[in-house]
Amino acid sequence: MLEPTARQWISYNLGGTLPADLNPWVHHDLLGRGSAVRHVLRFTIPLVPLLLLFLLFPGPVWLPLLMMSLILLPVLYFALGLMNVYRGFRLRQHGMADDPAERKREGTEEKRREYEARFGRE
Repeated sequence: MLEPTARQWISYNLGGTLPADLNPWVHHDLLGRGSAVRHVLRFTIPLVPLLLLFLLFPGPVWLPLLMMSLILLPVLYFALGLMNVYRGFRLRQHGMADDPAERKREGTEEKRREYEARFGRE
């Protein structure tokens, strides 16, 4: 599988698109094994310098650690909660339609129609 150059990889991680010949790599990056870990790392690694600044605050060590957690925990929560939305956006951005969130919505819509046909609409 063809991999992006360092410049392309940095651009990709900052939200850019890659050439069409790298679509298999993009698909693997977004949906392959370890994609959830890569997704979380993309959101947390840029925060590390900011979080380390909290260690400069005077006082006991637990105080900066708690301040770091006040930033890190919501970031992790939203990164994990919006992972499928982000993946779908990135796939559409690269011209691919294999969107797991879209497939899930289609199944839900079908189940809703079956329910309404069976029990009527309230």
